Amino acid sequence: MKIAFFSSQPYDRRFFDEALPSQPDPAGIELVYHSASLSEETVLLAQDAQAVCVFVNDVLDAPVLQALHGYGVRAILLRCAGYNNLDLEAAKRLGFFVARVPAYSPEAVAEYTLALVQTLNRHTHRAYARVREGNFSLDGLLGFTLHGKTVGIVGTGKIGLATARIFKGFGCTVLGHDPYPVPEFAQLGSMVELPQLLAASDIVSLHCPMMESTRHMISEETLALMKKGAMLVNTSRGGLIDTCAVIEALKSRQLGSLAIDVYEQESDLFFQDRSSDIIDDDIFERLMTFPNVLVTGHQGFFTIEALREIAAITYHNLACFRRGEACENSVLSS
Repeated sequence: MKIAFFSSQPYDRRFFDEALPSQPDPAGIELVYHSASLSEETVLLAQDAQAVCVFVNDVLDAPVLQALHGYGVRAILLRCAGYNNLDLEAAKRLGFFVARVPAYSPEAVAEYTLALVQTLNRHTHRAYARVREGNFSLDGLLGFTLHGKTVGIVGTGKIGLATARIFKGFGCTVLGHDPYPVPEFAQLGSMVELPQLLAASDIVSLHCPMMESTRHMISEETLALMKKGAMLVNTSRGGLIDTCAVIEALKSRQLGSLAIDVYEQESDLFFQDRSSDIIDDDIFERLMTFPNVLVTGHQGFFTIEALREIAAITYHNLACFRRGEACENSVLSS
């Protein structure tokens, strides 16, 4: 069986190649890696493959799915949790097997959320650059003590819970909001409605899936509800934030600071070396001018443990497909 990987990076090849020998019938699995992302222009690279393995920014709309089906592809393996880039109706109509990695080391993203908060709060990135230039001044590096602050966790799934545990351990008051609350959160904090969470929180951290109901949940209206000067952190999906509204809130000082590991238009930027290019995304470039904004390139998941787990679960999903069995990680209802 030939599997065509799209948006593959050296680390994908490392961990999938590393895990292959331990799979059933490894000699019957051929892995073909493509650095290009999946789109109508690149879908022809899937010719002769029976499965494709894709990531968060690959395009899986109806035309791409139709082309994949025509090439003989019957399985779509998502090496990520989200699938908002997939046309569910078209995939079901064409009879695809589609499975995802629903949870991989939630602690990896939770710990990275804390890293962003403390980097932005204590200005360690700026201090590092200063000291390397022989500047040991502390002026402009003033932060706040995390202990005793209120942290709002929007989305209390596995990553949200892991994040809540960390902040509770720092001595923070933890608030949570989720339309489907889980009982485990009661040991960590209080579940409240979103307006109450925004008004009370010194730090708001987003851990929601990307759906129409959550698109631009951080908007001009909800930013106005936030405590003035609060910090906003997003390690989930870029589309949760209306970036233009956030820029205006930063300019008016309503929003105190922003840390994001995801961006709504990241597919044209992230996971590539663009250091020699002119970036023509004016909104992104405007965001980068703020000294109180920290942006990283979707690396919250990027740990050894998480990548091994992604490979293991993806191979499990593949085994289900090869055996013709139902898969607990399927994204298509039967």
